[in-house]
Amino acid sequence: MTIHEILAAFKTKRVLVVGDVMIDAYMLGKVHRVSPEAPVPIVSLENQEQRLGGAANVALNLQSLGATPVLCAVVGADKQGKVLKELLREQNMSCEGIVESNNRGTTVKTRVIGNNQQLLRIDAEDTHSLNSEEEQLFLISVKKVLETEKIDAIIFEDYNKGLLTPNVIEGIIALSKEYGIPTAVDPKKDNFMAYKGVTLFKPNLKELREGVGIPCTFQKRDLFDRAVSLLEEKLGNDMTFVTLSEHGVYIQDRTTKYHTPAHIRTIADVSGAGDTVISMATLCLTADLSLESIAELSNLAGGLVCEKSGVVSIEPDQLIQECEGRQFD
Repeated sequence: MTIHEILAAFKTKRVLVVGDVMIDAYMLGKVHRVSPEAPVPIVSLENQEQRLGGAANVALNLQSLGATPVLCAVVGADKQGKVLKELLREQNMSCEGIVESNNRGTTVKTRVIGNNQQLLRIDAEDTHSLNSEEEQLFLISVKKVLETEKIDAIIFEDYNKGLLTPNVIEGIIALSKEYGIPTAVDPKKDNFMAYKGVTLFKPNLKELREGVGIPCTFQKRDLFDRAVSLLEEKLGNDMTFVTLSEHGVYIQDRTTKYHTPAHIRTIADVSGAGDTVISMATLCLTADLSLESIAELSNLAGGLVCEKSGVVSIEPDQLIQECEGRQFD
């Protein structure tokens, strides 16, 4: 398949994204001097922006690649929650799967940027787990989506903000099996081993090390292979996809192992690269592409967004330019 054929296939896909949503806020300006009050730069504020972040950025990446994202998440019943839903509407995304809670605030990550460089990040968030009542309400919301819409894949986007509890994870995996829907996971440490029986599990190298308790590096392949084997033994997942930063990505299933090195890039910001990788990998999975093609396209997409400052989604035109003339299977 050419990249044009692959992107055309993506346009027919509907992907449910379940995870922690947030607002990525930016305060942008110029730095001309250091404060006389403390050894810190003074930023002359020129612009402020609010963007969709966390699991909502995964939804943006899916949308940018031509697919239809369906987002299920919990936000606070607060001003920031209203802003987040308005940002979704501006992107022509449904808010039907967004559940409001009086027990938590909407997560906002504010980045202060001076001279195109991030100087400071301020996080306003509640990270306690959903209570049992909220878990049940959320699972009902997810089930309603699966009953009323044709969903081609489910992405778990975990930021350790309290939504993806063991009960929620287990409940949605059970629903995915009931409806025959493949699942992909971008995990975090807290509930790393809760994703039993998923289709594709995508930790980065640090998360793999911490999750299985083996201090592996990709250069020491015996330790790395042992870590992946232990992971699959505990989870029973079909595919393991490990992002390796400057060493590219590694993927394997029951019969195939494949590594593709990173492309040489001018890195501006790695924020959001994992969101792009899980989006691309999941859509490739729904299009029945090979392990090698999943790795190649995901690695390429993740590298492209690293060339831009801030959390951004992949631009298909860039992808087409990079892949023109190549065939994927």
